[in-house]
Amino acid sequence: MSERVLLAHGNGGRYMRELIDEVFAAAFGDQAPDTRCDAAALPPVDGTLMLTTDGFTVQPLEFPGGDLGSLALHGSVNDLAVSGAEPRWLTLAVVLEEGLEIVRLKRLVASFAAAARAAGARVMAGDTKVVPRGQGGGAYFSVSAIGVQARPGLGADRIEPGDALLVSGPVGDHGIAVMLAREDFELRGEIVSDCASVLPLCRALWPLPGLRFLRDPTRGGLATVANEIVQACGRGLRLFETALPVRDGTRSVCEMLGYDPLYLACEGRVVAVVAADQADAALARWRVLDGGRDAAIVGRIEGGAPRVVLQTAICGERVLDELEDDPLPRIC
Repeated sequence: MSERVLLAHGNGGRYMRELIDEVFAAAFGDQAPDTRCDAAALPPVDGTLMLTTDGFTVQPLEFPGGDLGSLALHGSVNDLAVSGAEPRWLTLAVVLEEGLEIVRLKRLVASFAAAARAAGARVMAGDTKVVPRGQGGGAYFSVSAIGVQARPGLGADRIEPGDALLVSGPVGDHGIAVMLAREDFELRGEIVSDCASVLPLCRALWPLPGLRFLRDPTRGGLATVANEIVQACGRGLRLFETALPVRDGTRSVCEMLGYDPLYLACEGRVVAVVAADQADAALARWRVLDGGRDAAIVGRIEGGAPRVVLQTAICGERVLDELEDDPLPRIC
């Protein structure tokens, strides 16, 4: 097999068969999809099926704390988890750029496969395309994921005044980690992406009857999720600056470059809205998990106009408007 992706790897012939067998089927092992079929049969299940689909691109393809493979898997599984569903089945479509190193592609696919096994999900079907050199970003992954609903009744329409807003950990790490890996600003740092599955965090809160809403704050970060909440429920939301978890390294880079960590992408965090009398219980459930040790209660749903207000450390107020421009170069 060649050392780099060739246009011939997308022509449906021997080269494509080698690529599928030696890269994709090898990574998935005994859970590899049947590459001889054009469609996969899913086993019958009891319960409501939930479907999500998403495309993933990131530069660089590998960054501190993750890569395109783990990002694509976690992003898809996380969308199911915050919707109250256990992931079961996946499809993976990849668009490869001519010239991509095969050894790097193997790492990305192996990372995706390992994350899928950890989440209890199986790839049932896939597709591969190759574009000419210079017409792609190395690789793009597109994932569809099907899950079985385990926790119904989540939605912004259930949010009530007085409810508490929680975040499962420090915000902004993913956006800054990817930016530093690009070296766009000639900066160095040890910030690691939070790229991870949030399924354990969601499972921990599903049993709470006072759980109203879950969301993963990806593009646009916590501030964007907060604005989505107020628009959907028609109520105000107050965030408390002193309660917001932001790592010192992330905060320092943001201060140097003029970014707001509240608008930066996270890839392993959860925002939850919970009835006020169950907020402490939710926090305790998160803090015993590795992904939730730095969880915090950071806001409160209020009456009045549907806007997001940040109460600052000096007791001032700042309205967090809806995001209009990308706060950083596109990273996912």
